[in-house]
Amino acid sequence: MRRVTATEAARRFSDVLDQVEHDGETFLVERHGRVIASVAPAAAASGRSVKALLRAQPVDERWPEDLAALRAGLEPQERRWSA
Repeated sequence: MRRVTATEAARRFSDVLDQVEHDGETFLVERHGRVIASVAPAAAASGRSVKALLRAQPVDERWPEDLAALRAGLEPQERRWSA
């Protein structure tokens, strides 16, 4: 984990992002000697992990009623397409 000043990070932002993307580097950005931000690789997620997360949640028994109420409140929109 590397520390850089906010000024250095701003001046070399493209280089910082390249190192994050290609090398997996994490940067701590400091202002006045205090860490104010971190720039790190984004966490990867797959469809499988999203499905597992959703399946782990309890079933909402009121969902069909909520959905019906939402649909009842919608008004159809008529739009004319210009040629």
